[in-house]
Amino acid sequence: MKNAVLITIGNEVLSGTTVDTNSNFIAKELSKIGISVSQIFTISDEIEIIKNTLQSAFQLTDLVMTTGGLGPTKDDKTKKAFCEFFNDEIVYDEETFQHLKTRLERIGRLEIIERNREQAMILSKAKVFQNHNGTAPSLMVEEKGKIAICLPGVPYEVKPLVKDQIIPYLQKEFESNFLKIKTVSVVNYPESLLSDALEDWELNLPKNFSLSYLPIANRVKLKLTASGKDLDALEIQLEEEISKIRPLLKAHIISENGDKIEEILHDFLISRSLTISTAESCTGGELSHLITSVSGSSNYFLGGICTYQTEKKTKILGVSEDLIKEKTVVSAEVAEAMSLGCQKLFKTDIALSTTGVAGPNSDEFNSEIGTVFYSIRVKDFEKTFRLYLPHLERKDFMNFVSQKVLQDLIQILIQENL
Repeated sequence: MKNAVLITIGNEVLSGTTVDTNSNFIAKELSKIGISVSQIFTISDEIEIIKNTLQSAFQLTDLVMTTGGLGPTKDDKTKKAFCEFFNDEIVYDEETFQHLKTRLERIGRLEIIERNREQAMILSKAKVFQNHNGTAPSLMVEEKGKIAICLPGVPYEVKPLVKDQIIPYLQKEFESNFLKIKTVSVVNYPESLLSDALEDWELNLPKNFSLSYLPIANRVKLKLTASGKDLDALEIQLEEEISKIRPLLKAHIISENGDKIEEILHDFLISRSLTISTAESCTGGELSHLITSVSGSSNYFLGGICTYQTEKKTKILGVSEDLIKEKTVVSAEVAEAMSLGCQKLFKTDIALSTTGVAGPNSDEFNSEIGTVFYSIRVKDFEKTFRLYLPHLERKDFMNFVSQKVLQDLIQILIQENL
């Protein structure tokens, strides 16, 4: 078994009300045991559509996993569709009911047990994976070499079901290959030129390897994936291949371990015993959010402040009113003054600041939409940058700038040996 098809069921996903994060998570977990996702369907919660999609999916693979459409309400039809598709019957399962009863009793919601009794009705052919974080169990039907697994749609229920029960079951039953992934982060190297530089190396990769180029901001993540039965051997193989590209990329490599820029930053700050703080305007807290999204960030992140209004830059960070009047709030000089004020306020080794116009409206100074200045201060070293991103929508603008600030900070730490 090398491939799987995922089916996301629910009108709320099709309408854009809910974002499908389950498929992303499941695909990553399956990849760890050598199963790649060949296709993802998103469909409405209708029995005939579910059945037709199952039929199409099984023409592509022997493993199909669905999320959504499981629950006590009338619009949850996945179980009924599975029943008709596999020509099965729905029966009462006492073990599932007792599991549900115990869980509801533990969280003090036993009064809704009768409303949820439907959840103890399962397909007679199904293997049950009990749900420890919700009321709908996951069901697996195996017939004629085909496997279908239906999961609830709530992400915090899906994740433990997949990670703790379904993945170990599939690994044990089908002895799938392990996948080992290493991500090398490369900066200031355009993707097309990078591909040219690595062409010979890429063409000579072992047959059990695959390579992906994943651009983000002006960083390219080289995702190197190796598959095989022996994890230790894969680790050695990966190190051998990465050692071949180090001389080709040299200073362009900022990390060989982290995937996300905030994870890479974590390792840098911990290894150097550096503290950090943020003073944000146009990024609206996204910068501090990125930094603190990593477990252990309290060891180096001392605090952040979002001085969104101009007067707060003066009152809290000590930015001169005259400087703002002369240079406007969206300027290199104000960004530099903000980082200095932030460093003094939080008494950190590093201070980051952002000021700009995310749009769609301009500011009181009629600054050009999409313009941003940011300052990076490491102890007595300071450098200010300018970006112009008029094509980005507000949320994308905030994320791109925050990613870029952290990336440039890491480059400064490397280049200046700070």
